[in-house]
Amino acid sequence: MAEEKSPFTSHLDELRKRIIICIVAVAVGFFGSYFFAEQIFDILIKPLQAELPPDSMFIFTGLPEAFFVYLKLSLFGGILLASPVLLWEVWCFVAPGLYDQEKKYVYPFVIFSTLLFATGVSFGYFVVFPIAFKFFMGYSSEIIKPLPSIKEYLNFSCKLLFAFGVVFELPLFTLFLAKIGLVNEKMLRSKRKFAILGIFAVAAILTPPDVVSQILMAIPLLVLYEISILVAKYFGKKEEEEEEEEENV
Repeated sequence: MAEEKSPFTSHLDELRKRIIICIVAVAVGFFGSYFFAEQIFDILIKPLQAELPPDSMFIFTGLPEAFFVYLKLSLFGGILLASPVLLWEVWCFVAPGLYDQEKKYVYPFVIFSTLLFATGVSFGYFVVFPIAFKFFMGYSSEIIKPLPSIKEYLNFSCKLLFAFGVVFELPLFTLFLAKIGLVNEKMLRSKRKFAILGIFAVAAILTPPDVVSQILMAIPLLVLYEISILVAKYFGKKEEEEEEEEENV
């Protein structure tokens, strides 16, 4: 008779299965994006092209640089396309440890987290990019001409867009924590000063090392934190529910 798997081993097997599914989903998205990498790059550079002087061009300084740029761009596109699957697998992995009434939020979680991520990416592309690039191009002159490298631009833009996608998940993350009783409105309000300091620290880490990008990320983060307080207030676990759970323990 074979020995039964220990709970820890079962969790490892479950984690391995979820990771494999995530890798396959990203790989499918990667190959799908690769066939349209040139068109995707054309879309990605439009905000900067709008601020560049006429007849400006992008350059690459190493022979394989353009090839690797398209690979990186395809990977980024693959992650975006696979994001609903990734979020679904994350939820499926943590769901066994939740109460039955909490498991019913799986579909709203996947849908709204995908929408929030897409909203963050769109905010970065349509709002932050034009402002940031206009500021940066203000330093060009007759003797200082911008010659952006495709490698540097891709690293800058993808890092910034991905960061905005992640930080826009804050209200949903707060909703999850409030539902299971780890945070509440009173706690978030009392920690606002520390949150502001943490927000600017996070903005400095997630964005390129310039003040403009950091401020452009910190401002929506501050707004999202205030929204998170309202989310915790209206959708978090009520004091009556917490008292009932304590009595049932």
